[in-house]
Amino acid sequence: MSFENVQATNLTAGIESSAPLAVRSTGSVAAAYVGGRTCPLQAVTCYTAAMEVRFTPEQEARLSEIAVQAGTDAEQLVKNAALRLLDREAGFRAAVRHGLEQADRGEFVDEAEMESRIERMIRS
Repeated sequence: MSFENVQATNLTAGIESSAPLAVRSTGSVAAAYVGGRTCPLQAVTCYTAAMEVRFTPEQEARLSEIAVQAGTDAEQLVKNAALRLLDREAGFRAAVRHGLEQADRGEFVDEAEMESRIERMIRS
């Protein structure tokens, strides 16, 4: 089984790419290797869009320095940071939805309890 490099912008399998991709066929199974993923051509749509983030040379140097200290490369460091941010954002949004649902049900914390909670947060 070998991959044959082809240029494609639209395959009937729903794989779209303007970058080179590899397609292989083994008997009755055809697959495309796009952006590090092998996708069966009969699969539901397979998207492989790349994202590019630009940093100043100073920012790149800082990222590289932190990555070396962390024992990884700058690309993986940025990817991990972005994924953590997405997880935190999803958690925050879920907490807000939960709070709004409680408010809709009339479940509120009285003022004295709120002041007590804020005081505990400040002390910790």
